[in-house]
Amino acid sequence: MFVSRGGHGQQDLFRVLKAYTLYKPEEGYCQAQAPIAAVLLMHMPAEDAFWGLVQICEKYLPGYYSPGLEAIQLDGEILFALLRRISPLAFRHLEKYKIDPILYMTEWFMCAFSRTLPWASVLRVWDMFLCDGVKIIFRVGLVLLKCMLGTREKLKACQGMYETMELLRAIDQRYMQEAFLVREILEIPVTARDVEREHHSQLKRWKKNRGEINFKSPPRMHGARIVMLAEPPRRQDLQQNPTIILEMPQPPAGLKKGKEERKSKKKSKKAQLPEEIPNPYPLPSNPSPLPPPMDPPTPPTANNVMPEVVPQTETDSSHQQNEPPTEPPAAKESALQQSTQSLSSTEQDTYL
Repeated sequence: MFVSRGGHGQQDLFRVLKAYTLYKPEEGYCQAQAPIAAVLLMHMPAEDAFWGLVQICEKYLPGYYSPGLEAIQLDGEILFALLRRISPLAFRHLEKYKIDPILYMTEWFMCAFSRTLPWASVLRVWDMFLCDGVKIIFRVGLVLLKCMLGTREKLKACQGMYETMELLRAIDQRYMQEAFLVREILEIPVTARDVEREHHSQLKRWKKNRGEINFKSPPRMHGARIVMLAEPPRRQDLQQNPTIILEMPQPPAGLKKGKEERKSKKKSKKAQLPEEIPNPYPLPSNPSPLPPPMDPPTPPTANNVMPEVVPQTETDSSHQQNEPPTEPPAAKESALQQSTQSLSSTEQDTYL
């Protein structure tokens, strides 16, 4: 990712580091920030990697990249004091040859072991580091010192400052394997309270021997839970904001008005309700029962002889006139009833 010269990896790394120098001009750029930013860029976009670097530099490792490197020197004294309790043999050996912690732990702590451990171990250490805080970095350093200088057989081959430094620069691979290292880290009895207690004692000693610290860093946060409690995120911060915003050119005034008029016309058309179309065949509210089906008409004879119509006589007509009036005519039938009786009426007209 960062091998090709001028590739996207190197460009993103340059942008993140330059953005941090503009964000913190009093600290500026430190070479040890590059491995930290590189690990973050392997897992997230450049903007998220920048804010991750800001959180590590301000909350987890405050003052590590200041001009005087006073915070890393103070943590070196804390590591040396914790080593006395964890591995007395290694502590006496380093004290005998006057090997200051700044000589071997600077790269470990400032790069968070990203340039020392194998990649699988780096990921596991970073998971614990971001979750539990800087005590994980102290535990990893104590494990490596204990494994390399914790027995008398190993100390026999380090009869001097040079041999000891060469041994700490070439750590045995079996001590950096993921399974072994994680198990040893969990067994080291060092808590955040122990780190803070040693920090206060070493700070008093520093002020007594060297005076006040020039760069006053903010207090250190031990883990993600403390960071979240100190600065709880707002609802607005949890929302996804676009990282790239494109400014679209505004259309001319006349074109804009025409578009608005067309939109208003479309809205007015949509707002109008459709006209109701009357039903040409309205159904009655209480339809009368349908008449029973009639028998089909008898077909005409083969010779197609129409039946004779019997002429009406005078007696029949007078008889019809003398008959009393029948019931009043029925109401006008509906279209549905007319359609059901149309067949019978035509048949009567045809075959009378």
